[in-house]
Amino acid sequence: MRNEIVFKVYGPYALFSDPINRVGGEKFSYQIPTGQALIGVCESIYWKPTFRWIIDEVRILKIIRTQRQGIRPISYIATYSDKGNTLSYYTYLMDVAYEVKAHFEWNLQRPDLEADRNEHKHHNIARRMLEKGGRRDIFLGTRECQGYAEPVVFGEAPGAYDEYSSIYFDNMFYRYDYPGNTGGNELIALFWRPVMKNGIIRFNEAEAQCTSKIIKVMAAKKPATNGLDEFEGEAI
Repeated sequence: MRNEIVFKVYGPYALFSDPINRVGGEKFSYQIPTGQALIGVCESIYWKPTFRWIIDEVRILKIIRTQRQGIRPISYIATYSDKGNTLSYYTYLMDVAYEVKAHFEWNLQRPDLEADRNEHKHHNIARRMLEKGGRRDIFLGTRECQGYAEPVVFGEAPGAYDEYSSIYFDNMFYRYDYPGNTGGNELIALFWRPVMKNGIIRFNEAEAQCTSKIIKVMAAKKPATNGLDEFEGEAI
């Protein structure tokens, strides 16, 4: 694919938690990265409102292992006069490494940026930014889990699950559909049941398998008229 990037993203820890337990409580990581987390990695490498990243395939390179740690997050149930911390246990994935194939597609909800739809330009910039490790800091699920990205040849390095024919995972969060990408007036969460075959999860097959849930009704944000990458708008 002409506008494709292939990279390895890795780090000492990762926390791909269910959105339900992101605020307070005991956070527990999924066994594999979510599509939304990998989209976030691609956007940290290179992002423009002209296009959106699509995850095609992910290859799990290392054995899936977890580690539990005691954390003192801010207490969300404390009163304003009694702010403080609480004790929670977070379960992280440890020593993770993934190979990712991704490509970008034009955001057709931004006709004002049609003049910027230069595939050759954006692809070359994305490749240069990948060689430098990305434009912004990369996080593996949450901010405390620092990640690193570098270009690779997909499938060249040995993987821990190359000889496993099929591993099935339970229903898990896939990604969000934002009004700015769909043209609708709803924020939608997509869920699917991924299958890993010989260490590879094909995210490009997820669209036909996904179930959806409406999170809230909201309007797409309108581009600012001052020529800057700013937006104005609010939820309905």
